[in-house]
Amino acid sequence: MTAVSLLFQFTQVKPSPFCVLDELDAPLDESNINRFIRVLQRFLSHSQFIIITHNKRTIGMADVLYGVTMQNKGVSKM
Repeated sequence: MTAVSLLFQFTQVKPSPFCVLDELDAPLDESNINRFIRVLQRFLSHSQFIIITHNKRTIGMADVLYGVTMQNKGVSKM
């Protein structure tokens, strides 16, 4: 959670038009996922986020959802 808060502090000082987060919420427990989502929602007014995740709570807050699967080895499919 410390790394997440540091990342959001950098974003607060110098906002970026978009940010890519890859499995940032993976090590968090349920209560910290809720905190993460609340903080993330505060930044949505000035930044867009591309989040790669498997967490259902994080997926549930998305405006747009893209899913990629790999049915055959080496062949990705949307």
